[in-house]
Amino acid sequence: MSRRHLPPLASLRAFEAAARHRNFEKAGDELAVTASAVGQHVRSLEAWLRRPLFIRLPSKGVALTEVGERYAATISQVLDQLNEATARALRPEALNALTVSTLPSFALNWLIPRLGSLKEREPNLEVRVEISVGLTDFARENVDVAIRLGRGGYPGLQTDLLMEENFFPVCSAALLGDPERPLREPADLRHHTLLHEIPEGIPDFITWPRWLAAVGLPQIDATRGPRFSHTFMALQAAASGQGVALATNVLIGDYLDAGRLVRPFPHQVKGPHQYYLVCPEASARRPAIAAFRRWICDEAAAHVALSVGP
Repeated sequence: MSRRHLPPLASLRAFEAAARHRNFEKAGDELAVTASAVGQHVRSLEAWLRRPLFIRLPSKGVALTEVGERYAATISQVLDQLNEATARALRPEALNALTVSTLPSFALNWLIPRLGSLKEREPNLEVRVEISVGLTDFARENVDVAIRLGRGGYPGLQTDLLMEENFFPVCSAALLGDPERPLREPADLRHHTLLHEIPEGIPDFITWPRWLAAVGLPQIDATRGPRFSHTFMALQAAASGQGVALATNVLIGDYLDAGRLVRPFPHQVKGPHQYYLVCPEASARRPAIAAFRRWICDEAAAHVALSVGP
């Protein structure tokens, strides 16, 4: 790696504060130095860059040059990142604790019901679960590991494939036994209310139109029926007899085992995404993270082994 060519940090801090305030005195108050010291740092930076960053105004204020405007915007972001990285480095590291970021439905339907087995296996490990649908910035967020739905390929991160998704219809046993509207094959869905999940931030999600097209029934009207933002909401509606929902082998939870939902037929469609556990490569062997990785990979393997057809 080539040697970095960087100006002094003190000059950058003074310039960024002066650019924000458009005033050397206010910048000095923020940095606990004199306005003269701010001006000296700015002049030093301008000399280092060999170009002016400010235009001095008669009113004792300053205005940024075009170069100064662009430079200030970038330097402000860099200093914010440096501040956050420093705060993270100074934070005491709890060797037996970690924070997991995951999707709402995965947390409710899969992860949380299994945390009891984690406690039995790792009684000293403390886990904090956070809900998020966006990508995790490990450098800026207080998150140790993340569970996401995607296609893999996460540069710079330790990645463990947990599970693939298969989508299939589910309904209540009462709805299945309706003598006036039998539900024995996919074509019978035309007579039933379809419950839709519209998840946030997941492209190419398997919706009813895509599922019906995949099983050769694109002519069924898939625009009708209520819509829900999370899987657990659609499953609850199906368990209440309100219609037929699309479930996945990952997020069906204990609905099938408890008999709250049933699969009316074995047809299923493979989803385009998989569940992955990711964390920074540098921290993957930290004892708490390594223990969590071993546990969740074992749980995912056991879940996949039990995910067989009806």
